[in-house]
Amino acid sequence: MKEKELEAKLNQLLNLKAENEIVEFKEAKNTYDFNKLGKYFSALCNEANLNNAKCAWLVFGVEDKKHTIVGTKFRPKRSDLDNLKKEIADKTSNNITFVEIYEIKYADSHRVLLFQIPPAPKGLPVAFDGHFYGRDGESLVALNIEELERIRFQSNIEDWTAVIIPDATIDDLDEIAIQKARVEFIKRNPKYNNEVETWDNSKFLDKAKLTIKGKITRTALILLGKEEAEHYLGSFVKIRWNLKTLDNQDKDFEIFSIPLILSVDEVYKKIRNLKYRYLRDGTLFPDEVLRYDPFTIREPLHNAIAHQDYTKGARINVVEFEDDHLVFSNYGSFLPKSIEDVVLKDTPEEVYRNPFLVEAMKNLDMIETQGGGIRKIFNFQRLRFFPMPDYDLSDGKFKVTIIGKILNEEFARILIKNPELSLFDILLLDKVQKKTPISNEEFKYLKKFNFVEGRKNNIYLSFKVIEPTNNDELKLEYITNRSFDDAHFKEMIVGYLKKMGKTKRKTIDSLIIPKLSSVLTDSQKKNKVTNLLSSLRMEGEIKSLEYGTWEII
Repeated sequence: MKEKELEAKLNQLLNLKAENEIVEFKEAKNTYDFNKLGKYFSALCNEANLNNAKCAWLVFGVEDKKHTIVGTKFRPKRSDLDNLKKEIADKTSNNITFVEIYEIKYADSHRVLLFQIPPAPKGLPVAFDGHFYGRDGESLVALNIEELERIRFQSNIEDWTAVIIPDATIDDLDEIAIQKARVEFIKRNPKYNNEVETWDNSKFLDKAKLTIKGKITRTALILLGKEEAEHYLGSFVKIRWNLKTLDNQDKDFEIFSIPLILSVDEVYKKIRNLKYRYLRDGTLFPDEVLRYDPFTIREPLHNAIAHQDYTKGARINVVEFEDDHLVFSNYGSFLPKSIEDVVLKDTPEEVYRNPFLVEAMKNLDMIETQGGGIRKIFNFQRLRFFPMPDYDLSDGKFKVTIIGKILNEEFARILIKNPELSLFDILLLDKVQKKTPISNEEFKYLKKFNFVEGRKNNIYLSFKVIEPTNNDELKLEYITNRSFDDAHFKEMIVGYLKKMGKTKRKTIDSLIIPKLSSVLTDSQKKNKVTNLLSSLRMEGEIKSLEYGTWEII
């Protein structure tokens, strides 16, 4: 939203006579309790769903009775606001978070925050920290049973992919696609190996759950339909492959239509999966691998087909950034609780967007039966010492980025020299190397096992992780990050004051700040010096004079 649009939206909300189920005002002059914020997020999500609203709004910096603008200092740094999105997602079911967090200077003076909150997905009430919340007028309450069931009942809406197309016949299906389907069906269902050849196409399609009693479904057309039969579905059921340079310039593209069981192979052929070579320590002979394991291409592509929200009328996209990475995207949010649940706990999906299509794709060996495909992708990347896949679940889309090279040779060396690291450990350390924000729980875990040092927003790999690599560059980077301990800096300050006498704070800053860790911000460095001076004063080593001057006691 642009500034004027934000002002108009805020004025519209302020003009409400009172708060309602989908609008909440909070003063939050300085801070606000995270757990209470999460409860309001859950409540406003669920109420937006029940009220058929496009979104709900939580507003900080406004008095909730008279709607007086008071301003807020809640998380003054933009990066901290952006981190809040992940912190909320980590605690909500279905990994739901804010659509956006807007900052506005109202009347050029007071800072106001507008949190735009999405409605709960159909059939999936949103919980925060395991509990469902709602509104009773202006009050925050537990979501009552009637409202909870009303949302859950929405999951019984018609499955778009199971709908029968009355005018379509078996002649609208591609014969080559049907033969391909038969081959894949036997791979997944070997128990039918001796009888499948006796089935005519109509019986096979019913057995594979592509058709219903011989009637052609949208699923049958998506996977096996002739291209000229796409009008039954709408011209949007397509896959677009796009080749780009690393600076995002288009080089080539092609669009593939139904039958998608054949199109996925054509997309796969388009991707330039060249050999990648890298040297391991202690050998002159390079490891040689394909940039992308074939599974890491097919699995995200098949998942995009299975979980696409076809009611949005959008295409599935595969973007290839030459010799670097692939991006797969489709419309429709991810339905399991989180990627971490799928990868670490090997937890299969509890709810499918397109259950009829998913069942057919399972029968055709296109997706994993127990939801283990995503976990396999992570393990394939791990075995190559490549970065972990990135999953972006924002804006109602599902986007997967697969990097086809070693992003950081030093980090790869760390993985090679620390084979005892678990997949969970590697996932978190991968976030550290990419400088991706981590949750408080993840930070505590990394600190507990001494994998990182520093503070939450400025962490770096610990000596425990660096040391086995025996790499001088990594050790130098570690020392640069860590800097020296407090005792060293205190000795510097005391020694300087003993020799030079009364000294202004500005001079002490010039002495200490250049030697502090490079991971600290300028503000954090100044605070560090303040803490050192305060500590020395309390220890009786130095005293503060007027005008910010210090001297030895």
